[in-house]
Amino acid sequence: MGEVVHLTDVNFEAEVLKSTLPTLVDFWAAWCGPCKMIAPVVDQLAKEHDGKLKIAKVDVDQNPTLATRFGVMSIPTLILFKNGEPAERLVGYMPKEKLVDRLKPHLG
Repeated sequence: MGEVVHLTDVNFEAEVLKSTLPTLVDFWAAWCGPCKMIAPVVDQLAKEHDGKLKIAKVDVDQNPTLATRFGVMSIPTLILFKNGEPAERLVGYMPKEKLVDRLKPHLG
């Protein structure tokens, strides 16, 4: 079953940049209302696309360097990485259907 990977400065490169799967990274914080709203959607995607898409999360309060590195100015920000490069950026809450529509072209 698709597990969500929790990222830090230490494991980001191995889990995301060197991943053989497209990886959706959710930049979030515990105090963020829209982040709490999108979290169950992200968890569902992990289960539904297991083996095709890796799902990972970055707590921006605990890992501000990663947020800065990828220009995350507001949360939630979801960045889809393919072959180690950002391929799609989604900012703010969106319903599952819209999120899936934006990701589909990248999921072969």
